[in-house]
Amino acid sequence: MSLSLHSLQPKKGSRKSKKRIGRGLGSTGRYSGRGSKGQRSRSGGKSGLQLKGIRQVMLATPKNRGFKSGRLKPEVVNVSDLSKNFADGAKITPKTLLKKGLITNGDQGVKILGNGSISIKVTVSDCAVSGAAKTKIEAVGGTVVIS
Repeated sequence: MSLSLHSLQPKKGSRKSKKRIGRGLGSTGRYSGRGSKGQRSRSGGKSGLQLKGIRQVMLATPKNRGFKSGRLKPEVVNVSDLSKNFADGAKITPKTLLKKGLITNGDQGVKILGNGSISIKVTVSDCAVSGAAKTKIEAVGGTVVIS
């Protein structure tokens, strides 16, 4: 499907439909969100239903706002963890990291970060590697295979 103006749609869950107040059985609650008695509860009363200022918006609990991103984030492993858990000359892949218990699930991918130090030669393949981690691995004689 080609990308054009008529085919653009917001991400699922990012837009919440407006609450339609006082429109029959579909309205939730006894007073349809208008509270009880008073000018604001009646039809046409005092400029309709509105929030009563920014303070209430700021103090509202954020549990129902926003949406969760659908983007999968890779699991993270530091070079210091590689140094502790692998022997010199080891080949590191998501499967070997899973066997050692450094990651819980390799489905989202694995990224190796440069926190800590590494003192062994390793060959890293099938993993994303940060710039700092790549320089540290290659400084001790290891290799990073990008596939």
